[in-house]
Amino acid sequence: MDFYLLYIIVGIGLFAFSALFALFGVYAERKVSAFIQDRLGPTETGKYGTLQTFADILKMVQKELITPAATDKILFILAPAIIFIGVYLGFAAMPWAPGVIPVKLNIGLYYTFAIISIETLGILMAGWGSNNKFAILGAMRSAAQIISYEIPAGFAIIAVVMICQSLNLQDIALQQGILSPEKVKFAGFWDVSSMGGFFAWNIFKAPHLIIAFVIYFIASLAESNRAPFDIPEAESELVAGFHTEYTGLRFAFVFLAEYSMMFLVSMIAVTLFLGAWNTPLPNIGSVKLADWSTGAIWGILWMMLKSLALVGLQMWIRWTLPRFRVDQLMAFCWKVLTPVAFACMLLSGIWRLWLM
Repeated sequence: MDFYLLYIIVGIGLFAFSALFALFGVYAERKVSAFIQDRLGPTETGKYGTLQTFADILKMVQKELITPAATDKILFILAPAIIFIGVYLGFAAMPWAPGVIPVKLNIGLYYTFAIISIETLGILMAGWGSNNKFAILGAMRSAAQIISYEIPAGFAIIAVVMICQSLNLQDIALQQGILSPEKVKFAGFWDVSSMGGFFAWNIFKAPHLIIAFVIYFIASLAESNRAPFDIPEAESELVAGFHTEYTGLRFAFVFLAEYSMMFLVSMIAVTLFLGAWNTPLPNIGSVKLADWSTGAIWGILWMMLKSLALVGLQMWIRWTLPRFRVDQLMAFCWKVLTPVAFACMLLSGIWRLWLM
């Protein structure tokens, strides 16, 4: 019974984190967009507008749950829950710190990559079930986009797996920490992994993974339906895309899923490429910065800071770049990202066989 109670507590904690992050993310994005566009953003509700998002949430949860008469009611009602659950369950296998992981799975990376794909099913259900031309067009665009960009993202992830020889996210995190010299085999290159810090991150241990990281980050923008890949929700063309007909709490779950996905894909990027919860500070001689800034509390701090930095980059890109056309989006995926990601995967095989 205690075992199940622990999982219930962890589940509630992850849900609470998702909700709090969405509140913070909406406020932060409003301020970031205002700064980029030389505006002030929210200022009236609370000091510096900090309570504006709370006011909007209170208003939204009081909205009537409208179900249009022509909808497929089962699909229409289930879709927001499936969209959110697909993203929410992805956090289950993510390592937050040394020894802090909701569920330690030997195939944690495979599980996470598979479970977030369920979001596509929910989006298709929302579009088809709405019986709305804008919703179905948005859903079809989103499904085509997400499925296409999973290919280069998958190749970039495999490039890391070939270097680390593991699908366990906690193992991948541990390999990017402080390694003793006898555990490090880095023939022909300057061995700095034993120093810890950013030197031990995958993008520095195998420099071609920097390209894989860029590819994964771009693909993650597309999977999150974030600009410049936001054609499924193109307001100028499709009103609101697949969630045009949603109101109240149903819309809230779709909205919550989008911001949770932003953080989840950032956590995956940090875990695979940027040292996970490991400190960026190296040991230099007798100054043991890495040793001093390692532990459960430090691990959570570093994971949060790195992930939030990538979330901030996502927001910056959204308010800087224009939206792709559909043909540009697909051409970029299949003609640029996929071949380069495949080359990164081949390089990982060569790197593993000849240099490690």
